Amino acid sequence: MAVIQTKVNTQTDSYKKNREELLDLISKINELEDKVHLSSNKKAALFAKRGQLLPRARLQLLLDPGASFIELSTLAGFGQHDDDGEDNVYGAAIIVGIGFVENTRCMVYINDAAIKAGTNMPHAYEKLRRAQEIARAARLPFICLVQSGGGNLLLQHLGFNLAGHRFKSQAEASAAGIPQITVVHGASTAGGAYIPGMSDYVVMVKDKARAYLAGPPLLKAATGEIAEEEELGGAEMHARESGLAEYLAEDDAHAIEMAREVVKSLHWNERLPLSQATPYKEPRYDIDELCGIVPVDYKKPYDCREIIARLVDDSDFVEFKANYDGFTICGFAEIEGQACAFIGNNGPITNKGAAKSTQFIQLCCQANKPIIFLQNTTGFIVGVQHEQQGMIKNGAKLIQAVANATVPKITLNIGGAFGAGNYAMSGRSFEPEFLFAWPTNTLAVMGGEQAATVMSIVYENKQKANNQPIDEAFTAKRHQEIIDYYGKVSSALYCTSVVWDEGIIDPRKSRRLLAELLDIVVRGRQTRLDSNTFGVARI
Repeated sequence: MAVIQTKVNTQTDSYKKNREELLDLISKINELEDKVHLSSNKKAALFAKRGQLLPRARLQLLLDPGASFIELSTLAGFGQHDDDGEDNVYGAAIIVGIGFVENTRCMVYINDAAIKAGTNMPHAYEKLRRAQEIARAARLPFICLVQSGGGNLLLQHLGFNLAGHRFKSQAEASAAGIPQITVVHGASTAGGAYIPGMSDYVVMVKDKARAYLAGPPLLKAATGEIAEEEELGGAEMHARESGLAEYLAEDDAHAIEMAREVVKSLHWNERLPLSQATPYKEPRYDIDELCGIVPVDYKKPYDCREIIARLVDDSDFVEFKANYDGFTICGFAEIEGQACAFIGNNGPITNKGAAKSTQFIQLCCQANKPIIFLQNTTGFIVGVQHEQQGMIKNGAKLIQAVANATVPKITLNIGGAFGAGNYAMSGRSFEPEFLFAWPTNTLAVMGGEQAATVMSIVYENKQKANNQPIDEAFTAKRHQEIIDYYGKVSSALYCTSVVWDEGIIDPRKSRRLLAELLDIVVRGRQTRLDSNTFGVARI
């Protein structure tokens, strides 16, 4: 036993202040996510008139009752383009997440056709791409519930060139042996028509579903031909004539029932080795205390061991080289009976810290233990002494180890993560299997104050070199502008809006989420696939 002994005093003013500020941030994130749902629900009357279910109602019917659903990138595109970040929060007008269908864990993608007719917003492409990457790595059947007007014509220049990747990914996943299942609920135009076209199984709703490369208006404009929607791309035509649809449904609910039957017929869980649940103990400390431990201001330090103590079973943490560098914390633990490893930060990554974590990653690979990275670092330490001791060389060793690690990596951005420290702690560019953020996440090449100071020095040196006076008022104004700008584009909301993470989570939900993510990544590697050379082959 190596139980972490907490040093947290929940009665201090600093704890209470941290808690109040973090709960306020969590509340704001929850409000924004609620607005995504509200944006969709505004069209409830229209969908009822059409005899259709709202997209989120379709999702509820698809998923097993009471089972977990991990929604991904809920606030993608926040505050950008048509999403104003205030009244109109759209989540890129698609719903993506991991849930259970007929007791089979699946990736689910849904066009939120109640928002902008389901047209593709610029960040929808990145959100979908990330979902496809996760499904491929975790070997999850991919279910699409489609109703989309295609690309947003006024914003097509921001996404069209990326859109084709979805079809490439579908083809590769199908060839790898990962089923692609699509339900067409309504219009599926142009690129949207290729979603069922690139799927292994297609369900279409009679009298509602449409799939065509060019709808009647575009067909007339392009060729002069006049055609009715049904004969051009109706569900019955595709079921009887084109062969695009395998199954014809009476309505949305019937279509989803058919999709569930398809998933059931896969017997996907038989591809996994049998596993038994391991008994475990809850942490000794209340996870709710995370809200008082973690300061909103990334410049205020805290001990990441206190985070680990509230995430792992029985708060039992076998720390690795505890006396060799106190800034990088490494160790082994379990979460809901699942073995894992942690690498966390208590400040900058030093020469010793880089060497320590490099060795630790090698041991994790030897023991086949997934690594959870808790990012909260100012980056690699700088200065003459540290450079002479080999910071570049030792930092490169750590980056090599992270890049080439053979075990799954899961990253939580729990504070600030700056410069190459973000890379070394398995940031987005190092492709961890999952990356989630807390509302305290701050991500940038450096802090705003440092960036502003650097730019001021550059300006002053330039003026001196040209024998020009230094405008103090200009310098002060520009200094503050840079700080404000960095504050905006390095915030948790900005990072999640551009899909640099899988979403912002309440810290108190971290243990349950990590347990499920560990299960996903481990089972994914154990799932047997039967590949073929061609992917979808429609006759």
